[in-house]
Amino acid sequence: MDKFFASFANATARAAGSPLAFLLCIALVIAWAVSGPFFQFSENWQLTINTGTTIITFLMVFLIQNTQNRDGLALQTKLDELIRSSSAGDEFIGIERLTDKELAVLHAQCEAAAKKSHAALDRARGERARRAREGTGQEATTAEGSP
Repeated sequence: MDKFFASFANATARAAGSPLAFLLCIALVIAWAVSGPFFQFSENWQLTINTGTTIITFLMVFLIQNTQNRDGLALQTKLDELIRSSSAGDEFIGIERLTDKELAVLHAQCEAAAKKSHAALDRARGERARRAREGTGQEATTAEGSP
């Protein structure tokens, strides 16, 4: 049952997100609007579109949520495996289950580490540029002093 529902949810989400589905919905709404004068814009005419869109929206919410949950879990599993198999800190495995406050602390630590890395890179670039200027200046002096 789980495999069937997963396949159904994926196929439905893919179909519902297609340009063809969008164009069909636009055509349906236009046809409904054009039929208004024939039904004297009655309550039943209005109720038809309201009921149809409500039912479709209600069902699609669950299908899309199922698809997003599965995609999110698959992505987290892939990221956890990359973290586990690399030299990255293992404390990042499973952080999606942390509270907002715990995530904020971990995020702040990452930002601080990133700032240190950027500062180190900036210092290294500056040092390379300084050495390049000094090297160019020395060559120019040597070239000027040569006969």
